[in-house]
Amino acid sequence: MKRTALIVGLTFAAGLVLGMVGNQVFSAQHVKRTVLQKVDLGATDGVMYLVEVGPGVAAGKHYHPGHEFVYTVAGTWVLEPEGKPPITMKAGDSGYSPPKLIHDAKNASMTEPAKILVVLLAEKGQPLAIPVK
Repeated sequence: MKRTALIVGLTFAAGLVLGMVGNQVFSAQHVKRTVLQKVDLGATDGVMYLVEVGPGVAAGKHYHPGHEFVYTVAGTWVLEPEGKPPITMKAGDSGYSPPKLIHDAKNASMTEPAKILVVLLAEKGQPLAIPVK
């Protein structure tokens, strides 16, 4: 009886630990883009959106089809433009990326999300980001 109770207890504890770790890993590995405003500017769309990057997460290599203006709302992240040195951006920092600049964006923190406000000016109908393999 004691052995069965011990096995059940250990199984429960292991499941609890794995569930907590799995939840941390799952919830941390995301990049969420929320469109806040989209404006028709003739041949161009102006899109303002919020990017939330989970702790320790990299967005993956991608580019934006138009002019991208960024403002770091919270956290610290690293912009890694292809062929150029990385740029660390912290809350209050702003920047610009020209159209089709291949880059990666990584959250520098393993515990806190990064939040970046983006204004993208691109040809009408283009996606916010285009992945690069």
